[in-house]
Amino acid sequence: MPAHDLLVSPIEYLAPEKLLDGLTAAQAAERIANAPHTIVEILAHLDFWQRWFLDRCQGTPTSVPEHAAPGWPAAAAADWEPLRTSFLNGLAQAAALDPLAPKPVTPPIELPFMAHYTIGDVITHLAIHNAHHLGQIATLRQLQGSWPPPAGSWTW
Repeated sequence: MPAHDLLVSPIEYLAPEKLLDGLTAAQAAERIANAPHTIVEILAHLDFWQRWFLDRCQGTPTSVPEHAAPGWPAAAAADWEPLRTSFLNGLAQAAALDPLAPKPVTPPIELPFMAHYTIGDVITHLAIHNAHHLGQIATLRQLQGSWPPPAGSWTW
């Protein structure tokens, strides 16, 4: 099989909406021993940065937080459904962007390593960031016994 075919072969990853499906607000807010964040806290973090990057792609000059704390907004069980909806809506907005767009983010992002970002770079950044933290959510679900989700998934 040519290398290109390996890069585009259909690999089974669970879509974010299915990965989050079936979680109750109480499960999302459950604090797992030795885990630094709950599922709802991780989702609040994902939603914060996804919104921030989407705003920047739309030309809204939202400032970069000076510290990490604002990127980890407080979140509790009551926030679960609104955050889930907001995050999934943001994913749909990100998916509507052109990943090959050479258009620069304007105004440029103030961080030197992101100052050159294009819309395509933002999509790549969001995909990697989301994948990292969605993996954490899958692990927390496994630890609390709420895995697999209703749609099923790999269990190993």
